[in-house]
Amino acid sequence: MKLALFSTKKYDRKFFTQVNQQQYDLTFFEPHLDTSTAPLAQDFDGVCVFVNDRLDADTLEQLAEYGVQLIALRCAGFNNVDLEAAKQHQLTVVRVPAYSPYAVAEHTLGLMLALNRQIYRAYNRVREGNFSLDGLIGFDLYKKTVGIVGTGEIGAIVARLLTGFGCHLLGYDINPNPDCEALGVNYVELDHLLAAADIVTLHCPLVPQTYHLIDRAALDKMRPGVMLINTSRGGLIDTNAVITALKERRLGYLGLDVYEQESDLFFEDLSNDVIQDDTFQRLLTFPNVLITGHQAFFTHEALMNIAKTTLKNVADFETGTIDPKNLVTAEKFLRRTQSAR
Repeated sequence: MKLALFSTKKYDRKFFTQVNQQQYDLTFFEPHLDTSTAPLAQDFDGVCVFVNDRLDADTLEQLAEYGVQLIALRCAGFNNVDLEAAKQHQLTVVRVPAYSPYAVAEHTLGLMLALNRQIYRAYNRVREGNFSLDGLIGFDLYKKTVGIVGTGEIGAIVARLLTGFGCHLLGYDINPNPDCEALGVNYVELDHLLAAADIVTLHCPLVPQTYHLIDRAALDKMRPGVMLINTSRGGLIDTNAVITALKERRLGYLGLDVYEQESDLFFEDLSNDVIQDDTFQRLLTFPNVLITGHQAFFTHEALMNIAKTTLKNVADFETGTIDPKNLVTAEKFLRRTQSAR
């Protein structure tokens, strides 16, 4: 099989080449996949894409015309794929549902700790010879209430990590996780979680029903000074509403590894450019906001697992034995969006 990999960096090439061992004909492209770059996929049997590739109906129609049969996502989320269009064009869509939930969960905890103890500000102060502690006061995580929105594999590991800090845990999910219940997670309705939590952390997929899950109304239900963490998908948060909440000091801390307009920013070196996204630039002005560039997944173990599972999906596609949990269909998608808040 000939596979075109889009949005690739040198680390993608390293791990995929190492795992592939010349089994498949891999071609690496740096540009994102969209309607303008789809012609690069001519003469390929499949494409391998990442979080900021845009597989809308028009792109998928082009791919089908070029003879592409497989869309291999090297990530867990599939919000950037029009699954109805994929079904219409008989394109098989596969993903990597669990490359390393520990990587994302541990990064989530890192954001919480760095924000709370303002480690990023302290680091800069010390390098400038400023050893003052004014403005750096934090709080004990012990006995604080943490609300986990989405308790799949990542959310469950976050819960497990936080039990070590002695936190009270609330969970919200349409399918409560028995592992979380065994840890003492108390499942409640979303409004209850938002009102009670000192920290809210998001670990749910981005589907139509969760788009802007955290909007002005949700923020108004939260405790003043709450910490909000998002290592899932940027579209879960209404960024303008969050900025307003930061200005009003209702939101006390914001930790983001994702951003709803990240496709033009993240994974690129823009240090010599003028960033045109005024909303993102506004976020950077707040001292209580910490943003990382979609790096929560970025560990050696995760990158190796992504390459292994992606190429295993390709092999299973060829033999007609795709693991059901790795297969993404319109039917699954619709089931997952049946739950509202």
